[in-house]
Amino acid sequence: MRRELLRNVTDMFFEGDGYNTAETALFDAVMGQLADEMEAAVRAELSTRLSMSHFAPPQLARRLANDNIEVAAPMLCGSAALSDDDLLQVVQERGQDHLRAISLRTTVSTRLSDAIVERGDDDTLGVLLRNNGAELSRQAHETVVDRAHANPALHAAVVNRASVPIDLLNEMYFKVEADLREQILQRNAEINPADLEAALRAGRHRVAVQDGAFPADYDEAEKYVRNLKVTGGVTPQALAGMLRAKQTTRFLVALAELADVDFHTARRILERRELDVLAIVCKAAGFDRALFLTFVMLILDGAVNVMERAREYGQTYNDLPPASARRTIQFWKLRRQTGDVAAA
Repeated sequence: MRRELLRNVTDMFFEGDGYNTAETALFDAVMGQLADEMEAAVRAELSTRLSMSHFAPPQLARRLANDNIEVAAPMLCGSAALSDDDLLQVVQERGQDHLRAISLRTTVSTRLSDAIVERGDDDTLGVLLRNNGAELSRQAHETVVDRAHANPALHAAVVNRASVPIDLLNEMYFKVEADLREQILQRNAEINPADLEAALRAGRHRVAVQDGAFPADYDEAEKYVRNLKVTGGVTPQALAGMLRAKQTTRFLVALAELADVDFHTARRILERRELDVLAIVCKAAGFDRALFLTFVMLILDGAVNVMERAREYGQTYNDLPPASARRTIQFWKLRRQTGDVAAA
Protein backbone atom coordinates (compact mmCIF):
# COMPACT_ATOMS: atom_id res chain seq x y z
CA MET A 1 0.00 0.00 0.00
CA ARG A 2 2.66 2.54 1.02
CA ARG A 3 4.91 1.42 -1.80
CA GLU A 4 2.12 2.10 -4.30
CA LEU A 5 1.43 5.45 -2.63
CA LEU A 6 5.10 6.43 -2.96
CA ARG A 7 5.07 5.46 -6.64
CA ASN A 8 1.91 7.51 -7.23
CA VAL A 9 3.29 10.58 -5.46
CA THR A 10 6.53 10.26 -7.42
CA ASP A 11 4.57 10.00 -10.69
CA MET A 12 2.62 13.10 -9.71
CA PHE A 13 5.85 14.97 -8.99
CA PHE A 14 7.35 14.17 -12.38
CA GLU A 15 4.13 14.94 -14.24
CA GLY A 16 4.10 18.47 -12.90
CA ASP A 17 5.32 21.46 -14.91
CA GLY A 18 7.35 23.22 -12.24
CA TYR A 19 6.51 23.87 -8.61
CA ASN A 20 6.87 26.81 -6.30
CA THR A 21 8.88 26.58 -3.09
CA ALA A 22 5.95 25.58 -0.92
CA GLU A 23 4.80 22.86 -3.32
CA THR A 24 8.31 21.47 -3.63
CA ALA A 25 8.65 21.39 0.16
CA LEU A 26 5.38 19.47 0.43
CA PHE A 27 6.49 16.84 -2.09
CA ASP A 28 9.83 16.68 -0.27
CA ALA A 29 8.18 16.00 3.09
CA VAL A 30 5.67 13.43 1.83
CA MET A 31 8.07 11.52 -0.43
CA GLY A 32 10.76 11.59 2.24
CA GLN A 33 8.48 10.21 4.94
CA LEU A 34 7.21 7.45 2.65
CA ALA A 35 10.73 6.56 1.52
CA ASP A 36 11.90 6.26 5.12
CA GLU A 37 9.29 3.58 5.68
CA MET A 38 10.33 1.54 2.63
CA GLU A 39 12.90 -1.23 2.36
CA ALA A 40 16.21 -0.57 0.63
CA ALA A 41 15.11 -2.04 -2.72
CA VAL A 42 12.26 0.47 -2.95
CA ARG A 43 14.50 3.37 -1.96
CA ALA A 44 17.02 2.22 -4.60
CA GLU A 45 14.27 2.25 -7.23
CA LEU A 46 13.30 5.77 -6.19
CA SER A 47 16.96 6.85 -6.23
CA THR A 48 17.39 5.53 -9.77
CA ARG A 49 14.32 7.36 -10.98
CA LEU A 50 15.24 10.66 -9.33
CA SER A 51 18.83 10.44 -10.55
CA MET A 52 17.67 10.76 -14.15
CA SER A 53 16.00 14.12 -13.52
CA HIS A 54 17.63 17.55 -13.31
CA PHE A 55 15.24 18.39 -10.53
CA ALA A 56 14.39 16.46 -7.37
CA PRO A 57 13.07 17.39 -3.93
CA PRO A 58 16.29 18.67 -2.32
CA GLN A 59 15.99 17.12 1.13
CA LEU A 60 15.04 13.75 -0.36
CA ALA A 61 17.93 13.93 -2.85
CA ARG A 62 20.42 14.52 -0.02
CA ARG A 63 18.84 11.80 2.10
CA LEU A 64 19.10 9.24 -0.69
CA ALA A 65 22.70 10.29 -1.43
CA ASN A 66 23.62 9.54 2.18
CA ASP A 67 21.77 6.21 2.31
CA ASN A 68 23.40 2.78 2.01
CA ILE A 69 25.46 2.51 -1.14
CA GLU A 70 22.95 0.37 -3.05
CA VAL A 71 20.44 3.21 -2.57
CA ALA A 72 22.87 6.12 -2.86
CA ALA A 73 24.85 4.99 -5.93
CA PRO A 74 22.42 6.17 -8.65
CA MET A 75 22.15 9.63 -7.08
CA LEU A 76 25.87 9.95 -6.45
CA CYS A 77 26.84 8.77 -9.92
CA GLY A 78 24.37 10.76 -11.95
CA SER A 79 22.04 13.17 -10.20
CA ALA A 80 22.25 16.78 -11.34
CA ALA A 81 20.07 17.74 -8.37
CA LEU A 82 23.00 17.39 -5.95
CA SER A 83 25.26 20.41 -5.53
CA ASP A 84 28.99 20.26 -4.90
CA ASP A 85 28.26 21.14 -1.27
CA ASP A 86 25.90 18.17 -1.04
CA LEU A 87 28.51 15.86 -2.53
CA LEU A 88 31.32 17.25 -0.37
CA GLN A 89 29.30 16.42 2.72
CA VAL A 90 29.01 12.83 1.48
CA VAL A 91 32.76 12.70 0.81
CA GLN A 92 33.52 13.90 4.33
CA GLU A 93 31.02 11.66 6.12
CA ARG A 94 30.62 8.44 4.16
CA GLY A 95 32.92 5.56 3.19
CA GLN A 96 34.92 4.53 0.16
CA ASP A 97 31.97 3.07 -1.78
CA HIS A 98 30.29 6.47 -1.72
CA LEU A 99 33.53 8.20 -2.77
CA ARG A 100 33.94 5.81 -5.69
CA ALA A 101 30.37 6.46 -6.84
CA ILE A 102 31.01 10.22 -6.85
CA SER A 103 34.27 9.62 -8.73
CA LEU A 104 32.22 8.10 -11.58
CA ARG A 105 30.18 11.25 -12.25
CA THR A 106 30.34 12.67 -15.78
CA THR A 107 32.08 15.73 -14.35
CA VAL A 108 33.84 16.04 -11.01
CA SER A 109 34.94 19.53 -10.00
CA THR A 110 38.44 20.30 -8.77
CA ARG A 111 37.02 20.99 -5.35
CA LEU A 112 35.40 17.57 -5.18
CA SER A 113 38.40 15.76 -6.65
CA ASP A 114 40.75 17.33 -4.12
CA ALA A 115 38.52 16.12 -1.28
CA ILE A 116 38.33 12.61 -2.77
CA VAL A 117 42.13 12.47 -3.17
CA GLU A 118 42.51 13.53 0.46
CA ARG A 119 40.12 10.89 1.85
CA GLY A 120 40.11 8.19 -0.79
CA ASP A 121 41.98 4.90 -0.64
CA ASP A 122 44.03 3.70 -3.60
CA ASP A 123 41.08 1.90 -5.21
CA THR A 124 39.09 5.11 -5.08
CA LEU A 125 42.00 7.07 -6.56
CA GLY A 126 42.14 4.61 -9.44
CA VAL A 127 38.46 5.19 -10.23
CA LEU A 128 38.91 8.97 -10.08
CA LEU A 129 42.03 8.95 -12.26
CA ARG A 130 40.36 6.86 -14.95
CA ASN A 131 37.51 9.39 -15.20
CA ASN A 132 38.51 12.00 -17.78
CA GLY A 133 35.65 14.17 -16.58
CA ALA A 134 37.30 14.62 -13.19
CA GLU A 135 39.38 17.79 -12.79
CA LEU A 136 42.37 17.57 -10.43
CA SER A 137 44.41 20.44 -9.05
CA ARG A 138 48.20 20.48 -9.21
CA GLN A 139 48.35 19.59 -5.51
CA ALA A 140 46.01 16.63 -6.01
CA HIS A 141 48.14 15.39 -8.92
CA GLU A 142 51.24 15.58 -6.72
CA THR A 143 49.51 13.56 -4.01
CA VAL A 144 48.37 10.96 -6.52
CA VAL A 145 51.87 10.58 -7.99
CA ASP A 146 53.35 10.20 -4.50
CA ARG A 147 50.79 7.51 -3.70
CA ALA A 148 51.44 5.77 -7.03
CA HIS A 149 55.16 5.48 -6.22
CA ALA A 150 54.23 2.92 -3.58
CA ASN A 151 51.39 1.17 -5.41
CA PRO A 152 51.92 -0.40 -8.86
CA ALA A 153 48.14 -0.79 -9.22
CA LEU A 154 47.96 2.98 -9.78
CA HIS A 155 50.77 3.18 -12.35
CA ALA A 156 48.67 2.73 -15.49
CA ALA A 157 45.93 5.07 -14.24
CA VAL A 158 48.49 7.83 -13.63
CA VAL A 159 50.44 7.42 -16.86
CA ASN A 160 47.29 7.11 -18.99
CA ARG A 161 45.73 10.25 -17.53
CA ALA A 162 46.22 13.11 -19.98
CA SER A 163 45.97 15.84 -17.33
CA VAL A 164 48.94 14.67 -15.23
CA PRO A 165 51.52 17.48 -15.42
CA ILE A 166 54.45 16.36 -17.54
CA ASP A 167 57.07 16.92 -14.83
CA LEU A 168 55.10 14.67 -12.44
CA LEU A 169 54.64 12.11 -15.20
CA ASN A 170 58.40 11.92 -15.62
CA GLU A 171 58.78 11.17 -11.93
CA MET A 172 56.89 7.96 -12.68
CA TYR A 173 59.41 6.81 -15.30
CA PHE A 174 61.61 4.96 -12.81
CA LYS A 175 58.62 3.26 -11.18
CA VAL A 176 56.63 1.88 -14.10
CA GLU A 177 57.01 -1.02 -16.52
CA ALA A 178 58.38 -0.81 -20.06
CA ASP A 179 55.10 -0.20 -21.91
CA LEU A 180 54.22 2.72 -19.65
CA ARG A 181 57.74 4.12 -20.01
CA GLU A 182 57.16 4.22 -23.77
CA GLN A 183 54.03 6.30 -23.21
CA ILE A 184 55.97 8.77 -21.08
CA LEU A 185 58.64 9.14 -23.76
CA GLN A 186 55.91 9.71 -26.35
CA ARG A 187 54.40 12.50 -24.23
CA ASN A 188 57.86 14.04 -23.89
CA ALA A 189 58.36 13.96 -27.66
CA GLU A 190 55.06 15.75 -28.28
CA ILE A 191 55.36 18.58 -25.75
CA ASN A 192 55.97 22.03 -27.25
CA PRO A 193 58.79 24.29 -25.97
CA ALA A 194 56.52 26.69 -24.09
CA ASP A 195 54.74 23.89 -22.23
CA LEU A 196 58.08 22.23 -21.55
CA GLU A 197 59.51 25.34 -19.90
CA ALA A 198 56.34 25.81 -17.84
CA ALA A 199 56.55 22.19 -16.70
CA LEU A 200 60.19 22.57 -15.74
CA ARG A 201 59.40 25.68 -13.71
CA ALA A 202 56.65 23.82 -11.87
CA GLY A 203 58.93 20.86 -11.25
CA ARG A 204 61.66 22.98 -9.71
CA HIS A 205 59.29 23.95 -6.91
CA ARG A 206 58.69 20.30 -6.03
CA VAL A 207 61.91 18.38 -6.51
CA ALA A 208 64.02 17.64 -3.46
CA VAL A 209 66.92 15.26 -3.14
CA GLN A 210 65.67 12.28 -1.15
CA ASP A 211 67.69 9.52 -2.76
CA GLY A 212 69.76 8.42 0.21
CA ALA A 213 73.40 8.69 1.17
CA PHE A 214 76.33 8.80 -1.22
CA PRO A 215 78.73 5.83 -1.29
CA ALA A 216 81.75 5.96 1.00
CA ASP A 217 84.16 6.69 -1.87
CA TYR A 218 82.03 9.43 -3.40
CA ASP A 219 84.23 12.34 -2.27
CA GLU A 220 87.36 10.67 -3.66
CA ALA A 221 85.62 9.88 -6.93
CA GLU A 222 84.20 13.38 -7.26
CA LYS A 223 87.65 14.90 -6.66
CA TYR A 224 89.23 12.53 -9.20
CA VAL A 225 86.68 13.41 -11.89
CA ARG A 226 86.94 17.13 -11.11
CA ASN A 227 90.72 17.01 -11.60
CA LEU A 228 90.32 14.91 -14.73
CA LYS A 229 87.90 17.47 -16.11
CA VAL A 230 90.54 20.22 -15.82
CA THR A 231 92.74 18.37 -18.29
CA GLY A 232 89.87 17.49 -20.61
CA GLY A 233 90.06 13.85 -19.58
CA VAL A 234 86.38 13.30 -18.86
CA THR A 235 85.52 11.67 -22.18
CA PRO A 236 83.11 8.89 -23.16
CA GLN A 237 86.11 6.61 -23.72
CA ALA A 238 87.42 7.40 -20.24
CA LEU A 239 84.02 6.36 -18.85
CA ALA A 240 84.30 2.99 -20.58
CA GLY A 241 87.74 2.52 -19.01
CA MET A 242 86.41 3.29 -15.53
CA LEU A 243 83.55 0.84 -15.95
CA ARG A 244 85.88 -1.84 -17.32
CA ALA A 245 88.18 -1.34 -14.34
CA LYS A 246 85.19 -1.59 -12.01
CA GLN A 247 85.74 1.94 -10.73
CA THR A 248 82.02 2.18 -10.22
CA THR A 249 81.69 5.44 -8.28
CA ARG A 250 84.13 7.24 -10.57
CA PHE A 251 82.15 6.02 -13.56
CA LEU A 252 78.86 7.23 -12.07
CA VAL A 253 80.26 10.66 -11.16
CA ALA A 254 81.74 11.04 -14.65
CA LEU A 255 78.54 9.84 -16.33
CA ALA A 256 76.52 12.32 -14.30
CA GLU A 257 78.96 15.04 -15.34
CA LEU A 258 78.91 14.25 -19.06
CA ALA A 259 75.19 13.54 -19.30
CA ASP A 260 74.22 16.37 -16.91
CA VAL A 261 72.07 14.19 -14.65
CA ASP A 262 72.30 13.72 -10.90
CA PHE A 263 74.44 11.03 -9.32
CA HIS A 264 71.47 9.06 -7.98
CA THR A 265 69.90 8.75 -11.43
CA ALA A 266 73.21 7.45 -12.76
CA ARG A 267 73.57 5.05 -9.82
CA ARG A 268 70.09 3.64 -10.47
CA ILE A 269 71.29 2.48 -13.91
CA LEU A 270 73.94 0.19 -12.44
CA GLU A 271 72.10 -0.96 -9.34
CA ARG A 272 68.97 -1.99 -11.23
CA ARG A 273 70.54 -2.54 -14.65
CA GLU A 274 68.12 0.04 -16.05
CA LEU A 275 69.55 -0.11 -19.54
CA ASP A 276 66.65 1.67 -21.19
CA VAL A 277 67.48 4.56 -18.86
CA LEU A 278 71.11 4.29 -19.95
CA ALA A 279 69.94 4.47 -23.58
CA ILE A 280 68.13 7.74 -22.89
CA VAL A 281 71.14 9.18 -21.04
CA CYS A 282 73.59 8.19 -23.78
CA LYS A 283 71.35 9.35 -26.62
CA ALA A 284 70.76 12.73 -24.97
CA ALA A 285 74.50 13.12 -24.34
CA GLY A 286 75.29 12.33 -27.97
CA PHE A 287 77.25 9.12 -27.27
CA ASP A 288 77.48 6.85 -30.29
CA ARG A 289 75.82 3.46 -30.43
CA ALA A 290 79.10 1.55 -30.15
CA LEU A 291 79.94 3.25 -26.86
CA PHE A 292 76.44 2.61 -25.53
CA LEU A 293 76.76 -1.07 -26.39
CA THR A 294 80.15 -1.16 -24.68
CA PHE A 295 78.49 0.11 -21.50
CA VAL A 296 75.71 -2.47 -21.92
CA MET A 297 78.14 -5.38 -22.30
CA LEU A 298 80.14 -4.31 -19.26
CA ILE A 299 77.04 -3.82 -17.10
CA LEU A 300 75.55 -7.15 -18.19
CA ASP A 301 78.84 -9.02 -17.72
CA GLY A 302 77.99 -12.45 -16.32
CA ALA A 303 74.27 -12.19 -17.04
CA VAL A 304 72.30 -14.74 -19.06
CA ASN A 305 71.91 -14.17 -22.83
CA VAL A 306 74.20 -11.16 -22.86
CA MET A 307 74.54 -10.94 -26.65
CA GLU A 308 70.81 -11.29 -27.28
CA ARG A 309 69.98 -8.64 -24.70
CA ALA A 310 72.67 -6.35 -26.08
CA ARG A 311 71.11 -6.59 -29.54
CA GLU A 312 67.70 -5.73 -28.08
CA TYR A 313 69.05 -2.68 -26.30
CA GLY A 314 70.98 -1.68 -29.40
CA GLN A 315 67.68 -1.61 -31.29
CA THR A 316 66.11 0.38 -28.46
CA TYR A 317 68.94 2.90 -28.80
CA ASN A 318 68.46 3.14 -32.57
CA ASP A 319 64.69 3.66 -32.24
CA LEU A 320 64.91 6.32 -29.54
CA PRO A 321 64.33 9.83 -30.99
CA PRO A 322 67.10 12.20 -29.80
CA ALA A 323 64.58 14.99 -29.09
CA SER A 324 62.54 12.71 -26.83
CA ALA A 325 65.69 11.65 -24.98
CA ARG A 326 66.81 15.26 -24.48
CA ARG A 327 63.41 16.35 -23.17
CA THR A 328 63.28 13.42 -20.78
CA ILE A 329 66.74 14.28 -19.47
CA GLN A 330 65.55 17.83 -18.77
CA PHE A 331 63.13 16.47 -16.19
CA TRP A 332 65.77 14.22 -14.65
CA LYS A 333 68.08 17.24 -14.42
CA LEU A 334 65.60 18.95 -12.09
CA ARG A 335 66.90 16.95 -9.14
CA ARG A 336 70.50 17.86 -10.00
CA GLN A 337 69.67 21.55 -10.43
CA THR A 338 67.61 21.72 -7.24
CA GLY A 339 70.36 20.01 -5.32
CA ASP A 340 72.90 22.48 -6.66
CA VAL A 341 70.70 25.40 -5.65
CA ALA A 342 70.09 23.93 -2.20
CA ALA A 343 73.80 23.44 -1.66
CA ALA A 344 74.74 26.93 -2.82
